[in-house]
Amino acid sequence: MFTGIIQAVGTVKSLSSKGGDVALSISTGKLAMNNVALGDSIAVNGVCLTAVQLSEDSFVADVSRETLSLTSLGSLSTGSSVNLEKALTLQDHLGGHLVSGHVDGLGVVESRRHDGRSEWFKIKAPDTLAKYIAAKGSITIDGVSLTVNRVDGCDFEINIVPHTLQETIIDGYQAGTKINLEVDLLARYLERLLLGDKAAISSAGERGITEAFLAENGY
Repeated sequence: MFTGIIQAVGTVKSLSSKGGDVALSISTGKLAMNNVALGDSIAVNGVCLTAVQLSEDSFVADVSRETLSLTSLGSLSTGSSVNLEKALTLQDHLGGHLVSGHVDGLGVVESRRHDGRSEWFKIKAPDTLAKYIAAKGSITIDGVSLTVNRVDGCDFEINIVPHTLQETIIDGYQAGTKINLEVDLLARYLERLLLGDKAAISSAGERGITEAFLAENGY
């Protein structure tokens, strides 16, 4: 688990193909590595990866073809900047919200605009994720815990303050940038919970929560 509070911006040192998978080597910048052990989890742009090699200022993680196809990690190249966060411990402050590091889908930056010292970003989410995104709710973008300010269909907007722009890769976003999205854990579990006993029936699981289902069950 993670908090969505980015601890450092790292840099991709190399990507080595291994039978279709990729060994990703990352320079960790200011991320303290003294308490990281082999097998520990580190979130890279919001994707939970396992450290399989370690040094004082870098680590290597294996990235599967599945992860490459479903996240923005497949578009990384040598020199790319990435958000980094070590796994949450019971002694850490939960400054953001609970983040699993399992990406739900890819969003696309549609536009950005200035607002004082902050920046507004308009982002398009996949149709399948729209129902989980609510105004003033939480969302994770490339590993960053953020508050949704406005929602309109599949589009939502976020307001990014100067500190976040400085300490993450978000300031590099432009129209067309693809970003990893993870919706709030509670929203996903609530949908499943509302199915009740019907969650065990395949056809109900495929249908999901619809207006008709809610009406049938008194909502």
